[in-house]
Amino acid sequence: MKKLDRFILKSFIGPFVAIFLVVVFILMMQTLWLYIDELVGKGLGIRTILEFLFWGVCSLALPLALPLATLLASTMTIGQFSERGELMAIRAAGISLGRVLLPLGVLALLIGGSTYVVCSRVVPHAFNQIYTLRDDIARTKDEIKIPPGTFYDGIDGYILRVGDQDKTSRMLYDVQVYDHSAHKGNISVTLADSAMLKMARSKEYLTFTLYHGSSYREDNTLRYNDTTLNLQHINFARQELLIPLKNYNFEKSDSARFDNAVRSKQPRELLHQSDSLRTYLDSLHRQHYRIVQHHGSLVMARQLDTAFRNKERSDFRAPGFLQWKNPDEDAQARIRAADNVTKLSAEITNFRFDSYDQSYNLRQTDLAYLEKFASGLACFLLFFIGAPMGALVRSKKGGLGVGLIVSVLFFVLYYVINISGSKLARDGAVETPVGVFIACAIIAPIGAYFTWRALRDAELFNMDQLKTWWRRLVSRVSRVFRPTRIVYMGTPEFAVKPLDALVQAGYKIVGVVTVADKPAGRGLKVNESAVKQYAVAHGIPVLQPVKLKDPEFLEALRAWKADLFVVVAFRMLPEEVWSMPKLGTFNLHAALLPQYRGAAPINWAVINGEKMSGVTTFMIDKDIDTGGIILREECRIRPDETAGELHDELMEIGSGLVLQTVEGLIQHNVELRVQRSFIQGSEELKPAPKLTRELCHIDWTRSTDAVYNLVRGLSPYPAAFTELVPCQPERSEGSVLKIYRTEKRPDLHAEPGTVLSDGKTYFAVATADGALALTEVQLAGKKKMAVAEFLKGFRDPQSWKAV
Repeated sequence: MKKLDRFILKSFIGPFVAIFLVVVFILMMQTLWLYIDELVGKGLGIRTILEFLFWGVCSLALPLALPLATLLASTMTIGQFSERGELMAIRAAGISLGRVLLPLGVLALLIGGSTYVVCSRVVPHAFNQIYTLRDDIARTKDEIKIPPGTFYDGIDGYILRVGDQDKTSRMLYDVQVYDHSAHKGNISVTLADSAMLKMARSKEYLTFTLYHGSSYREDNTLRYNDTTLNLQHINFARQELLIPLKNYNFEKSDSARFDNAVRSKQPRELLHQSDSLRTYLDSLHRQHYRIVQHHGSLVMARQLDTAFRNKERSDFRAPGFLQWKNPDEDAQARIRAADNVTKLSAEITNFRFDSYDQSYNLRQTDLAYLEKFASGLACFLLFFIGAPMGALVRSKKGGLGVGLIVSVLFFVLYYVINISGSKLARDGAVETPVGVFIACAIIAPIGAYFTWRALRDAELFNMDQLKTWWRRLVSRVSRVFRPTRIVYMGTPEFAVKPLDALVQAGYKIVGVVTVADKPAGRGLKVNESAVKQYAVAHGIPVLQPVKLKDPEFLEALRAWKADLFVVVAFRMLPEEVWSMPKLGTFNLHAALLPQYRGAAPINWAVINGEKMSGVTTFMIDKDIDTGGIILREECRIRPDETAGELHDELMEIGSGLVLQTVEGLIQHNVELRVQRSFIQGSEELKPAPKLTRELCHIDWTRSTDAVYNLVRGLSPYPAAFTELVPCQPERSEGSVLKIYRTEKRPDLHAEPGTVLSDGKTYFAVATADGALALTEVQLAGKKKMAVAEFLKGFRDPQSWKAV
């Protein structure tokens, strides 16, 4: 055996023995309390009581103490290793937790085998002894204690009454003794002023010394022809009365008397008894079945049953069958049929009564036999709950105690299931093996899961996740009875996806606030915002205020009685609006605040060449995008990604983030963080102001990367543009060219703004340090097209210059 194994086993044996003794003591006290009424007042010696407790512990405590001690000792051993850092040191040496549990698992297997031996040999003998001893104690009568002022009939053949008693001298006063030993009624009465009561050491007789009294006795025979009534009256100064006693002295039986009880038998005897009972039940079943099968009415009825017809048996045909000549024959036939049914019912009832006791005894026998295996198996299985519990449960406040408490709770679960299963099996509600092993079958996968988590060094339960699930469940249940009323504020397509996510999740959207409809285009056609179109399609009320401080709008907004405002891509709200709901108002911002505060965060993140963007939800306050941050989620920007593509990705991410934020606010499970806590060192904050036409005009004197990012950041809207002017002034005027996609061409060099093209496949414009090949463009008055299509209608491109 290696030193590590010896160290682990020594660490386990100490707690195991200590816990075992404590559990045995507790269960012994439970046994004493259970039978206290049978022990008190018998005059039993301390040796008899200790013997009773010893057999009680062996029969009742051992089957429970061994599994519980194994569970708690394994929890304490591994838990102490974890607390003292020994488990970490063992793992640092390259020894896995499975190797640490191996010697303890072998020992737990040996304890399980020992438990089976104890339940098979010790417990049956102890059960026999304790019930024999209990029967002997029950035969012993209570000690004689005569309460003053009452008639005491605790002595066979005598009734005593005492008026008063001196507790110091034990003298009795105003004594009455009624002698009924002759079983002839009140024919002998003795009255005395005082008396002393003394019991012999052997407790075989009682000496009653009476002082200053009288004795009255009638000698008549009480026969019908006896007319003599003789009365004897004797006055005395002192008289001794000897009263014989029986069963006042405890006598222990020489041999046990409960050998035939099921719990007093060993497995071999139980198997033999089970086989005998099954054989008897089978013979009983065959006997009753034979009687019922050969009943005359069934034989005749079988001829009518189509299930018994075959080629060799002809159909039953009898002229005049079930037809009677007169009502008397009809009545007699019905009476005979009723008698046949009564006989069959009585036979079935007799079989049920005959087999009930034997079936119950069979279930008791099988239960007692299988329980011996179940107790040993439980010791082994509970080890795989206790040991991983000690390794997994790490609590700064509770420490090892948390693991012990959880282990005890699992033992209580096992015990309750085991008791319930045994009762169901005893009553015949379930099969005996199912009732006996149901508790083991339940704790086995639990132990396997705990061991698997411990071997992977993972948390047993993610409490934060459990709390989140619980709050989510409470929120969904509360939504059924009192749904949270939400008002949604937004305008563009980016705001439609979060609104749809809220609707699909079942939240109650009581109204939508969006911008007023405005005429646009050459025909001044009234355009509705994307959010309004969605709201109208789903029957959601809409408000479109021109001014957010308009009294009519504020009154209509209050009428919705909203609990929460959700804002996505909307205008800046005045305090009268965002302070209205009790849960507050939060906004979804398409950037990782505090960076890119402003109206165009997506575009500016791409224009500045950022590699990472994201979305943020924050509570709205009086300033622009400065409220406390609720949640943030990052999104990586691809090198060739445009603002439009990033817009769609952030819209999807933002929808989920809005749902999480709403759920957290409803559950009051949010923690606001100030935005400056996200600023690292001397990090510079970058704004995201509105996009202007001047910004969209490309300056080709800038670097290739700067122009490339500008095109990506403005695609598809509002789109970067350049002016194409002829190199020769006498030619036609220049044209505006919108650029949506480009490719870097570091191999091309020329003066910034110079157009480089082969006239067929590529169209490039020189920058300060290279060139950009335009891949998707739109000439003024034309549609968007690929550069190859553009070159088909744009001849001699090198005669133009981009400015």
